[in-house]
Formats: sequence, structure tokens, C-alpha cells
Amino acid sequence: MEQKIQFTLNDRPVTVTTDGERALLWVLRTDLGLTGAKYGCGQSQCGTCTVIVNNEAIRSCNYPVKNVAGKRVLTIEGLALNGRLHPLQKAFMEHGAVQCGFCTPGMILNSYSLLLKNPTPSREQVVKSMEYNLCRCGSYSRVERAVLAAAAEMKGGEA
Repeated sequence: MEQKIQFTLNDRPVTVTTDGERALLWVLRTDLGLTGAKYGCGQSQCGTCTVIVNNEAIRSCNYPVKNVAGKRVLTIEGLALNGRLHPLQKAFMEHGAVQCGFCTPGMILNSYSLLLKNPTPSREQVVKSMEYNLCRCGSYSRVERAVLAAAAEMKGGEA
């Protein structure tokens, strides 16, 4: 059943009229033209569809859009501010953690959520946090270095 759903997307108010059970991923990609979040496994296992909802990383492929009503949603498209890349985005590029790029938005947003909760994570905490974000290129060690470098650049400040 179609319903009107209002939420904040990348710091801007948005209203969509759609079936509330529809996956947030498809609303973002199809209705709103934000293609950073990708369809990977369709079972919330690989992390390519990760977005941030109220500062928590969620898998948008199976997340009903009705669940974001009244909430804040951040996609990779909204992470950079005023044309300046976020320290995580810069670190991923500098450390070669982007490879083919398919998993990169999900990896970056998952690590963003980690740094919101823990601005100075240990290597082990980064590894544990990224455990369920799959990368077919195998750039895991570069991702770890990138997240730790971004955390150091941010000096424990807000992500």
C-alpha cells in the first residue's frame, strides 16, 4: 500500500510516496537517483548496500523504507561537505582501498558508523567492525589502514 514517507536525506528533507515495505535501497537508487549504495547479495550479508540511519550503519537492501520515516539517512553521496571529501573518503583513496569500487561506499559508511561510536578504534576493533563487509578484490588490509589513518587525521573528533 502506498504511503507518504518523510525523512531527511543527506541533510535535506525528502518525501516519497511508495509502498512502505519497499526496500530503502531501491527507493534511493530508483526514485531518488542515488546510486552509491549497491545491490550485492540481497540478503543483508555483504554490506554493499550500507547506508547510515540515525548514525547507525544499516543494510538497505532489506530495510523497509517506512522504517526511515522521521529519521536521518546518510548515503555516500552526502558524506563529503562543501565539495571536500570526508577524511575516510580521502584515506580510502590514499591507501588504495578502493580497488574496483563496488564495495567502497558500504565500507566507508560502515567505518563512518564505527568512528561515530569509537573515534580511536584499535586495529582489532576495525577488523571486527568490517567483518561483514565483503570485498571481492580482497583489499581488507588496505581498508583497515585507511580507517585507522582517517581516525588519526580526525584526531578523535566527530566523524
